[in-house]
Amino acid sequence: MSDFREITIGGLLKETASKYPDNRALVYPEFGISQNYRDFAASCAAVAKGFMALGVRKGDHVSVWTTNLPQWVHMQFGLGMIGAVLVTVNTNYKSHELEYILRQSDSTTLVLMEKYRDTNYFDTVNEVVPGLATEAPGRISAAKLPTLKNIVYIGERASTPGMFHFDEVVKMGEAVSDAALEERMNSCDCRDGINMQYTSGTTGFPKGVLLSHYNIVNNSRMVGDVMGLTEKDSLLIHVPLFHCFGCVMSTLNSVYHGSTMVVMESFDPGASLKAIHSERCTAINGVPTMFIAMLAHPDFDKYDMKSLRTGIMAGAPCPIEVMNQVRTRMHCPEIVIAFGQTECSPVMTMTRRDDPVELRVSTVGRLLPDIEGRIVNPDTGEEVSAGVQGEIVTRSDCVMKGYYKMPEETDKAVDSDGWLHTGDLGEVDENGYFKVTGRIKDMIIRGGENIYPRELEEFLYTNPKVNDVHVVGIPDKKYGEQVLAAIQLKEGVSATVEEFIEFCQGRIARHKVPRYWEFVNAFPMTASGKVQKYKLREMYSEKFAS
Repeated sequence: MSDFREITIGGLLKETASKYPDNRALVYPEFGISQNYRDFAASCAAVAKGFMALGVRKGDHVSVWTTNLPQWVHMQFGLGMIGAVLVTVNTNYKSHELEYILRQSDSTTLVLMEKYRDTNYFDTVNEVVPGLATEAPGRISAAKLPTLKNIVYIGERASTPGMFHFDEVVKMGEAVSDAALEERMNSCDCRDGINMQYTSGTTGFPKGVLLSHYNIVNNSRMVGDVMGLTEKDSLLIHVPLFHCFGCVMSTLNSVYHGSTMVVMESFDPGASLKAIHSERCTAINGVPTMFIAMLAHPDFDKYDMKSLRTGIMAGAPCPIEVMNQVRTRMHCPEIVIAFGQTECSPVMTMTRRDDPVELRVSTVGRLLPDIEGRIVNPDTGEEVSAGVQGEIVTRSDCVMKGYYKMPEETDKAVDSDGWLHTGDLGEVDENGYFKVTGRIKDMIIRGGENIYPRELEEFLYTNPKVNDVHVVGIPDKKYGEQVLAAIQLKEGVSATVEEFIEFCQGRIARHKVPRYWEFVNAFPMTASGKVQKYKLREMYSEKFAS
């Protein structure tokens, strides 16, 4: 019998706050914030009422474009309480990507911070919404973004023309009664969509993965159970909240199990080490590059790691040396590996806390409870024998509702029997341990970020000097892969690498900008005229070997 629970995010928060009212819920060492579950639930309710007062209805899409701010976590659960769909926006996105997501997602509301790294979000949104400064807050009229009505600003600016201030929205919520909020919460169904995350698309267009309360609450339950997370644990969260790793495997996981969320605004190895030490964190989630950076930090030995016990490493293969150091030097013997994708909410398999270290680096573990998975022949769809390579497919109630407004893409990904085709190649042994051996889909994974060459190629084609372009991934010791763009220029024109880097800056996310550039006269072709990308990969992997 399945252990899947029929509960909404609002219902879950109410349940946890009732069971563990005095447990620490949310801690931000950088901001001096510490809330128990009673106060955390109250803050989330205040945010929920604010967005109700703003006119956000059940099913409306709200895009959030900030780092891991306290407001992000309050919005995740506050919007969940009122049945609004949280559309997560990658903090590295630029104007081109932001405009696409706002338009494709039919977002009615955008919440943004002042700036992050080299991107001024305030200026960017004024570029994407021309004339915003002359609009009344809540009455935006943008031809390219017909559904967008509200922009909410988080920051220190005294004047934000065309925008509401976040604190102002929360204040507006004081006019909304507890009864009205309760009525809204009770109207939500656990199978309603509640979260939408964009994955880069093989078609060149990112796809909005729509996930329900049911999907992500139950996935977070299983993930935490395998980690051994309890109400006595404190989880360090320094992965981005806009990814499932952050908002499902970390925050939602913590709330489900009554654990403490120790959140960092963004990843900094020194700050993370300090937080583990000062907050006595017992669990930590991260991609391998994060652990590598912490282990290599010059002040590592100044901090006490002995409180650590468990955690998750995901997003890229983990070298055995790193796993051994995390288990010994970081005193984290129960660290596990997780595998999946956003489309399955996101985890499909995990190693177990008592698995030998060899299994934790050579496999991605066994299926979670109530999750089906198998290896099939990519051509026939027939299941293959143990030890034989094929495509990894999965079926469960964690599989997405679908790609938003892309029914054909949804049907390609999820077959008529409900199996999600991951596009990953792998094999499974007699004991049920899965290995990932390659990819069918044309995707690059750089430092845990998925990059689809087709999307990047479509963008580079917009440069008037480009005749043809092909993008491939080059192996890299630090990031797993780096991006290479091979460009054939139009006849009679010349260009420089610096010129193309400048073309990308401010328009696409930094992690998508190719690390390597090659200007070519021709591409390796099949007899039928198809570009042989694997040969490009081989050629340049040798040239740029790291």
